[in-house]
Amino acid sequence: YQVGGKWYYPTKVDLGEKFDGIASWYGPNFHAKKTSNGEIYNMYAHTAAHKTLPMNTVVKVINVDNNSSTIVRINDRGPFVSDRIIDLSNAAARDIDMVQKGTASVRLIVLGFGGVISTQYEQSFNASSSKILHKEFKVGESEKSVSGGKFSLQMGAFRNQIGAQTLADKLQAENPDYSVKVAFKDDLYKVLVQGFQSEEEARDFMKKYNQNAVLTRE
Repeated sequence: YQVGGKWYYPTKVDLGEKFDGIASWYGPNFHAKKTSNGEIYNMYAHTAAHKTLPMNTVVKVINVDNNSSTIVRINDRGPFVSDRIIDLSNAAARDIDMVQKGTASVRLIVLGFGGVISTQYEQSFNASSSKILHKEFKVGESEKSVSGGKFSLQMGAFRNQIGAQTLADKLQAENPDYSVKVAFKDDLYKVLVQGFQSEEEARDFMKKYNQNAVLTRE
């Protein structure tokens, strides 16, 4: 997806991977509005925005200044400020005592994917987490690593090869970073755009060209 003229691609992430940087938090101005994955933002839930971690990645956030910690699920994109790595909900920011200051130096540790905490972190989760976190998060089997994946779009289907090729040439000329091809299938010439790193990136492309395009995982 693209913000401020810069492209961001969801990355491959491993269980237990660590990241250090500055956290900020966001609250009232975004409460009850849609997040990047289509959920309604609830600043009282333990969620966060990250530029590239796959959606629904679960991370532990440790405030390195006071050693307090919390757990969040990634359901939004941001923060688009160069030195910041995560934007926490109000609830998560309270847990690590950074609401008043606004930012904090943090360490992130990946605990799981798909909204689930991996069983290998069950003991520490049970020992150190609040009742609220136990209500919001479950422990279970989690992938060892997750990547953004690859997606493609069918931008149109034509009975006439010339019409399909005309659209393909236009899309390729305007989008040199992607692969555009015409495939003949089911008696139709289908225009395919390939090479999207994430569903969001593909949906952004759809908004620009064709809301009715068909999204598929490669």
